[in-house]
This record gives sequence, C-alpha cells and structure tokens, in this order.
Amino acid sequence: MASVDVTTAAGKKAGTADLDDDIFGIEPNIPVMHQVVTAQLAARRAGTHSTKTRAERRGGGAKPWRQKGTGRARQGSIRSPQWRGGGIAHGPKPRDYSQKTPKKMIKLALRSALSDRAADGKVVVVDSFGFDAPKTKDAAKALAAIGAEGRVLVVLTEDDANAALSFRNLDRVHVLPTGELNAYDVLVSDTVVFTKDALPTMPVQDAPAETSADEVPAAAASAAGEEE
Repeated sequence: MASVDVTTAAGKKAGTADLDDDIFGIEPNIPVMHQVVTAQLAARRAGTHSTKTRAERRGGGAKPWRQKGTGRARQGSIRSPQWRGGGIAHGPKPRDYSQKTPKKMIKLALRSALSDRAADGKVVVVDSFGFDAPKTKDAAKALAAIGAEGRVLVVLTEDDANAALSFRNLDRVHVLPTGELNAYDVLVSDTVVFTKDALPTMPVQDAPAETSADEVPAAAASAAGEEE
C-alpha cells in the first residue's frame, strides 16, 4: 500500500497516510474515463436550443406567384427554408442530452482518475486546515505552503465549513465535499488536496460468518437426529 506525507496547513510534515491501492493504485482505464467524462459534460447541457420550422413562421399562406409562365422557379410559400425569414430545415429542437452510465463505470472512472494523479505525485494530504473563521488570505497562504500549484481541487468533509468558505473565492481553486468527488473535476485539476478526514477509502465488505469448531459437532448431531 502506497503512502503519502501528511502536512499541516503551514507546510510542515505531520506524519504519513496510507493510500488505498483499490482507489489510488489501479491501472487507469482511459476509455472508461473518457465515456464517463463525456456523459458528465453532456448532462450539463441545457438542451433548450430551438429553431422554428416553416410551420411555425408567420405568413406564407398564399402562393408567391403562379406556377407557370413567370420564368422564375416555382415557389409554394415565402416561409420555405430557401427564403429569407423562412423556416429552418432540420434545425435543433429542445432535447435531453443526458446519458445513462452504469454506477460501476462511474466508480471505476473516479478511481482511475485518482490513481493517475497519485502516480504523478499530484495528491496532497493535509492534516487539517483548522480555520477559526472564513478567510481567503489564510487559504491562499495554506496552498502556497503545501506547494499546490495550477488548478487545485480541494476535497473537504461537510463539517469543514470555514475551509470551504475560505477556498471558494480563490481563482483556479475548486472546492468539493467528499460525496461529490467525480472523475471530471479530478482530471481537470493539476493538484488534488485532501484533508486527512476526507481521504477516500474502499468500504469494507461484510465477511461471511465463520462457524466455530465447537458449533460443528452440535450442528452435525442435530442433523443426524432429524434423519432418525
């Protein structure tokens, strides 16, 4: 299991933290990350674009000129697509761009993105920011002290409200609670900063109950009695 140094908000070392290999140590699956990020960006689209067809334009009820004898091309309506002010042929209409993505793919994309950032040494763990009150200046000093450069993603617990309010006004800094961590925000960030409490871990699966040696003879005797 890989480990990373834990620093204080002042940039001093405060121990180490283990990174879960199932989250930060897998081989990144690039096709899955691409599909999940594409779906996430598609879901952001409003889909409210709309153009009018010839049926939705005003006018055009009368034929512009007679069918034959004028020397001009035949026309049926001044609201046909070839006319100025006419309807739009095959134009966009309101639609939903969201895509259905399996939950397993979403989780795999996030783990792949975190593993990619961890492999590049772009994952920073802070013991705690410990801001007594929201202050953007203190947040900027903390990022400079821990060496977070470029576009920074700060992942906090929902209880760390002072830190969230402090970081959100900084340019090129995005703040997320642990429950909203996603592949896109990780991939577009140069550095991912976690507090020690916000560091993600894999949930422990419920192990099957083991039968003790003393229970086996009793269970066998009960089964034998039922057979008799």
